[in-house]
Amino acid sequence: MIGLYCHIPFCVKKCPYCHFYSVSSRHLIPGYLRAVKREAALYRANGAFSRLISEGVTFDTLYLGGGTPSVLASDMIADLITHFRACFPFSDDVEMTMEVNPGDISSRHLEVLLKAGINRLNIGVQSFDSKSLRFLGRRHTEKESKNAIRIARDSGVHNLGIDLIYGIPGQTMSSWMKDLEEAIGFRPEHISCYQLTMEDDTPFGRRSKDGLLSVLTEDLEFEFFMATSQGLSQAGYEHYEVSNFTREKAFRSRHNGKYWDHTPYLGLGPAAHSFSGRERWWNPRSIDQYCRAIEEDRFPIQGKEMLTREELRLETLYIGFRTKDGLDLRRFKDGFGQDLRSEHTDLLSLLKSEGKIIIREGTIHPTLEGMAVADALTLLF
Repeated sequence: MIGLYCHIPFCVKKCPYCHFYSVSSRHLIPGYLRAVKREAALYRANGAFSRLISEGVTFDTLYLGGGTPSVLASDMIADLITHFRACFPFSDDVEMTMEVNPGDISSRHLEVLLKAGINRLNIGVQSFDSKSLRFLGRRHTEKESKNAIRIARDSGVHNLGIDLIYGIPGQTMSSWMKDLEEAIGFRPEHISCYQLTMEDDTPFGRRSKDGLLSVLTEDLEFEFFMATSQGLSQAGYEHYEVSNFTREKAFRSRHNGKYWDHTPYLGLGPAAHSFSGRERWWNPRSIDQYCRAIEEDRFPIQGKEMLTREELRLETLYIGFRTKDGLDLRRFKDGFGQDLRSEHTDLLSLLKSEGKIIIREGTIHPTLEGMAVADALTLLF
């Protein structure tokens, strides 16, 4: 089954660390909504996914990301979902995820969203510490985060995710572990823990480049990563991908899993990416350019690339070392004609002895130490 992503590029204000495309001009929302509906209709009638749909392939995930999707009124979200259902065939057990800002949640808002089909909520808490929230430029408070989680539970959200950030300048290991303890106390089904990165095209990135912001050393990165995994594992969470933890396998992010195993997905909206199994394409990071293309009744594609066999091979290795499920050696050999066991016997033995991998039932699984250096492991092959 394939996945559907819709990028909702609106924020009340831009966080200084965020490199995802978004704008604060909410007067553009009506035009955007018309355009994204039309884009869905275009793909239903023609293009890479119309053939798959005609062959009976269905969508089993819908992910509303941003930006801040919860900036849109709940009836707007419900209308979008209704339109997507009219355009595309969805499975009966479709996973519908929406990212929300803690300050946007109300019982009434969630009532409409759940009735529309949203059954998985990702709350962008980032931190329960007021100082860290101010530094990150977040517009919500720690009190609003806790209140949002309670409202979500009371409203009947049974698949709840919390996003957290570590590596914030001035953050201590003690304060980070307190954030984790706060999150664990709510028993969410899913927790994502991302290291703060200083992307070049962000205010934080520019300040870091000028020497005005410090970043974690490699030793501290490793220390935070290990402490995070160990703390959540002790609380009963499965560390199934570098940044992602779940209480049960059934609550893994089904949609994000498509990015990790080369399953096709369709992306709608400005800056959204799509993947057909071999080809990737993406929309412009501009609402104006995006809407103009739709008005001209054409796909708003800014660029595309056909992945080579070598690129697919490297991505498969990279994904395998980032995920608990690891790399299936037989599938890898069938797909790329490379027998890693016979061609890299010494290297695999070395990585096993260093405690970075284990090989079990024909699959290379990264250990926690291996997952921490997944990028480097990929380059060895």
